[in-house]
Amino acid sequence: MPIATQQQPKSTIDSLKSALKETVISDTSSAITSQAADSSELTDKYSNFAATPATGTEFRAFSTDGKPTLSIREVLEDEQKLAQLGKLVSERGVVFFRDAVISPEEQISLVDKLGKLGGKPADSGLHIHPLTLEGGKYGDEISVISNEFVFDSKFERPKRLRVKGDTLWHSDVTFETKPSDYATLQIRTFPAVGGDTLWASAYEAYDRLSPYYQKFLEGLTAFHSAPFFVEQAKNKGVPVRENRGSPDNKGQHLTNSHPVIRTNPVTGWKGLFVNRGFTKKINELNQDESDHLLEFLFAHVASNHDLQARFRWEPNNLAIWDNRSAFHAATYDLGDDVRIGTRSVSVGEKPYFDPESKSRREDLDSRNKV
Repeated sequence: MPIATQQQPKSTIDSLKSALKETVISDTSSAITSQAADSSELTDKYSNFAATPATGTEFRAFSTDGKPTLSIREVLEDEQKLAQLGKLVSERGVVFFRDAVISPEEQISLVDKLGKLGGKPADSGLHIHPLTLEGGKYGDEISVISNEFVFDSKFERPKRLRVKGDTLWHSDVTFETKPSDYATLQIRTFPAVGGDTLWASAYEAYDRLSPYYQKFLEGLTAFHSAPFFVEQAKNKGVPVRENRGSPDNKGQHLTNSHPVIRTNPVTGWKGLFVNRGFTKKINELNQDESDHLLEFLFAHVASNHDLQARFRWEPNNLAIWDNRSAFHAATYDLGDDVRIGTRSVSVGEKPYFDPESKSRREDLDSRNKV
């Protein structure tokens, strides 16, 4: 039985540290950029804590350390804070606000501003999911996340669906030429219990591989596709949506190739960029070699709990993550209960690997020695 939710005012945070710096990337109309922002201006000033050492920073509803709490409304109204938040999300993979009163329309505005301050291409806007039908309640640029259907009530999910957890890890829309940079999610209809979301760090997944394995992966590309979305659209007699947030995100096949190791343009750090949801083959290897390698990398993310953070949803919680450097997975443990949320997804740049980029550990270690 779903529990109805009511938006409540006020805002949040609690204790952490994360002092980091800049990198470089493309043009932005603003003089303020996330690359040049200092995320410690938020983490030092406002009450927050690290969800785990590897990933996640949480701004709490009530201060426990004497520092003020941070409201998402303060951030929305302040471009400098938006840039600092974008930097923090890119560094930590995901940032949570425990008390964030925000409408779906404001989610769209937030994620678009984060993308622009992060230097995304001028023709990258907000993603329209292939299965979002025209005329929806929230418009094209909000995806409705539900355990009852796939992005639109026309595409129903089986009742009492149970899915093996390690099969659910993914980064959003990596089948696109220009996939997502930032995304936000707020759950608005709650189950009595369950429906948690997990995130994992692509930086940490890369860093804990051996140097020889890292170098091997840096020379590879992978094929990504979403045949299940194409099949669902065909079964209902509708085409998948075209022009999905970028002129480059078009076509009915939903397939693309991207580097196995990706550089995040905001941090300049390397991260693993394959996921069980959409990555089907390593292009440079034969099928057997590819299957074995991908199975190892998928398990590497799913089975290492210390590179993950698990988030239990409550009313007015907001998650903001960087799809370039984080994986996530829902938990299918709801039975007859219902969980519904609104997601906004910004479209970023075409994924690339910069051989001059650093690993997160390497970069932070070098700063600590200064």
